[in-house]
Amino acid sequence: MNQSGMLTRFVRETDIDLVMCAGRFTLLEQGALHDLLPAAAEQGVTVVIAGVYNSGLLARDRPPADARYNYQQVPAALLDRARRIAQICESYGTTLPEAALAFVRTHIAVSCTVVGLGSTAQVKENVRRAGADVPAGLWPALVSAGLIDHVALRR
Repeated sequence: MNQSGMLTRFVRETDIDLVMCAGRFTLLEQGALHDLLPAAAEQGVTVVIAGVYNSGLLARDRPPADARYNYQQVPAALLDRARRIAQICESYGTTLPEAALAFVRTHIAVSCTVVGLGSTAQVKENVRRAGADVPAGLWPALVSAGLIDHVALRR
C-alpha cells in the first residue's frame, strides 16, 4: 500500500507476517516512522519498503526540473528539498540514490526494498547503489538541516 495507516492497522489487528509499504518511508517522507514501523517492530512483522525513489525524484544524483513525484510533476518546494538532500549527500561522498536505498534499510523492521527497474542497465546500477557505503554521519546531518525526521535517528 502507498499509505502507512491501514498497514499499521493490519499489523496490530491481524496475524500477518509481512507488509509492503510504498513511498511512505523515504528520504522525503517518513510518516511510517510514527505508526507502521514501530508497530511492526513491536509485533515482529517484517516490512518491505517499495517506492524508495518517490516515483523517480530520488533516482538521480541531482533531481532535474522535470522530475516526477507520486507520478505527477514535482512541486517546486519538494524539488528544492530533494536537491538540498542531494547536496548534503555529495558532501558526505555519496549520491542521492545511494542514500535513498540505504536510508530505508536502517530500520530494524525493514527486511528489504523493492525498486522498479526497466532495463539491464538499471538492474546493474541499482545493485551497485545498494552495495555503496553510505556514511552513518549523513543521517544526523540531514536531521540537523531539517530535511529528515529526527525520529529517524531513534531507530
